[in-house]
Amino acid sequence: MTNTDTVDAVATAIQVKELALAGSELVRITVNTPEAAAAVPYVREQLDRMGIDVPLVGDFHYNGHRLLTEYPACAEALSKYRINPGNVGKGDKRDRQFGQMIEAAIRWKKPVRIGVNWGSLDQDLLAQLMDANSLRSRPWDARQVMYEALIASAIDSARRAEDLGLDGNQIILSCKVSGVQDLISVYRELARRSDYALHLGLTEAGMGTKGTVASAAALSVLLQEGIGDTIRVSLTPQPGESRTQEVVIASEILQSLGLRMFVPSVTACPGCGRTTSTTFQELAKQIDDFLRAQMPIWRERYPGVEALKVAVMGCIVNGPGESKHADIGISLPGTGEAPAAPVFIDGEKAMTLRGDNIAKEFHQLVQSYIEKRFGQGVNS
Repeated sequence: MTNTDTVDAVATAIQVKELALAGSELVRITVNTPEAAAAVPYVREQLDRMGIDVPLVGDFHYNGHRLLTEYPACAEALSKYRINPGNVGKGDKRDRQFGQMIEAAIRWKKPVRIGVNWGSLDQDLLAQLMDANSLRSRPWDARQVMYEALIASAIDSARRAEDLGLDGNQIILSCKVSGVQDLISVYRELARRSDYALHLGLTEAGMGTKGTVASAAALSVLLQEGIGDTIRVSLTPQPGESRTQEVVIASEILQSLGLRMFVPSVTACPGCGRTTSTTFQELAKQIDDFLRAQMPIWRERYPGVEALKVAVMGCIVNGPGESKHADIGISLPGTGEAPAAPVFIDGEKAMTLRGDNIAKEFHQLVQSYIEKRFGQGVNS
């Protein structure tokens, strides 16, 4: 999701482009004011001019019914709407305003994500469930009531949307919480009780390693169980950190589980007393950065390149074996050994690199391997 002011169509389009080039297949933008709604078609126009066809999802809260009705160009330009049933309105307004948003989705043939978040849960529904729970012979604990409120809000809203005429195949549900075990419990039950597509994400996951690890832990369990159709990693960016870090981590989760392939993988050893040199670390980072930077071009030029496996190892103990298992790999000499680095291509030793230009020469070998293996028959 972007964090730009959507009113600034150029800045928003630039960030959407960055996210798309990093691998994001859907990008959500905030649509919270009339000015933002008016800017959405221009964001789409800017992206089309740049050749970026990534779908845009409009994130609506509180006034979405009005914005989708009064700004039809916005409703048309978006590829999907996100509706939070916890803040579409209160009392008599709730059903009417929810209905207006669904009517817009039907009119413009757009899918809808009904996204419940426990930070903005429907308080009337929660109160009803708590009252009902107090009458049980064995009342649930407060956490179980919260789970039920999340799930009931999502499913009830989806069924209401279908009653209004929206195709069930156009509905995606999400029930986001910030605790790993909470998320797993909620989605297991949501998957058991519904057949709608599900969007996974640990909301307010946090910064840095905490947010990364928590997101990976929660999403991996659910994805391994076959739960989830789209995912988002929600991180608080470090100062100066690119928004694309969320996309990188999300794609790494899917790739680590073997569910999707996005970029060539680089296997590198962690280092030990046998590898006091930092050469293999620098080479591994250089190769990884190079592969990621080239992927927007290579996806078109070298079909299948995302399946490439590269190994950059620090010494001869495990290096040769890992290199043989990779498509192309190098085993650097570690410490106290002769400055010779064997290179393996397709499981066979191809050559030995020596001297001060090992890193540059291996970089060129990787480029040549990609061109030879994945570029055949493709105009470059």
